[in-house]
Amino acid sequence: MSFWSAIVLGLIILCVTALLMQRAENRSDAKKASGGERERELESERDAARGELADLRERVKVLEKIATDPARRTAEEIEKLRD
Repeated sequence: MSFWSAIVLGLIILCVTALLMQRAENRSDAKKASGGERERELESERDAARGELADLRERVKVLEKIATDPARRTAEEIEKLRD
């Protein structure tokens, strides 16, 4: 192989590599765009989970209060809730 043939072959390899890298970058950009939708979906799920966690914490506080109060007071509170 002559010197010039090696240079041409090297340039061809560089061009093909550049094209493949650009193609891979375009694919990753497309995935990032759809990943943005997934990110928003995950954020909404996270917000819903945080809201549910806050509700559960409030329920646990009430249950702790009921469990630690005297029986008579607990009965009175339950009767108030029925009304």
